[in-house]
Amino acid sequence: MARIIITLFWLLCGVAVSAGKVTPVIITAGQSNTDGRVPDSMLPDYIKRDGFGGCMWSYGSGELSGKGSFEPFYPKVARRGGEALWGYDAVVYYRIAKAINREFYVIKESLGGTAVDPRCGSTQGMYWSAAPEFLAANTAADRGGKSLLKAFTNNIGACIDSVLSQKPGGYEIKAFLWHQGESDRLKAECYYDNLKAVVSYVRRYLVEKTGDERYNSLTFICGTFSSESRQRSQGVVDALKLLAEEDADFHVIDMYDGSLLDDGLHFDADGAVLFGNRVFDKLVETGAIIAD
Repeated sequence: MARIIITLFWLLCGVAVSAGKVTPVIITAGQSNTDGRVPDSMLPDYIKRDGFGGCMWSYGSGELSGKGSFEPFYPKVARRGGEALWGYDAVVYYRIAKAINREFYVIKESLGGTAVDPRCGSTQGMYWSAAPEFLAANTAADRGGKSLLKAFTNNIGACIDSVLSQKPGGYEIKAFLWHQGESDRLKAECYYDNLKAVVSYVRRYLVEKTGDERYNSLTFICGTFSSESRQRSQGVVDALKLLAEEDADFHVIDMYDGSLLDDGLHFDADGAVLFGNRVFDKLVETGAIIAD
């Protein structure tokens, strides 16, 4: 009940403050460290106390997939049974809420164990691939197909049509957040081309959907992996760094010092908080988020 009251308070404040202002939107995607693997009981006390302000999200991996609908944000993962989970992005949204003190939107698609390259093993046979031949042969993952990228962009489009385009002050997608790559480690030599194609596909989709050429240079922020991760691939890390060298709007956060859960793969609470704070700092540094 307390969580609901806090959410309603912030939403009412957000409506008053944001009238006439451009509504910020963040899009987020990836595999398990984007999904989040830290129990909600381990959210920092200050986040439990303050909540997520005016953050509304469309969690494409869940029941809202493809519907263009939003609900107040509180972290969860589309997995059967067990406690709700959170990841680094919950910290990002908390920091944004504190910085802008008004309504903003998140569109997220995530699934643990998924790869970009169709030649790699991937959960439920679903892939992020932007290869034209793969996209031509596969439908969206939320429609019985294998394409996570189509599910992601379809939901973005639905959100734009049903909600975001109705905002009095307009909307702007500020950044694309991503953490993925562990499942592509066996084809690390191809990750540069594969991820470059994913980012280009999403940027191009947004330009075509909105007619706004600025999305050709949409800010993209991703992270590397803990030095202790059992699935860390130097080849994938090198690909990320090369992409950042070539694209001024592609930003890599080194998470070599991120602490992990006992599984040796997923960020623990401290690691997720560290990553989330670094992502938020990068959003501010790039001008994607400007405090009101």
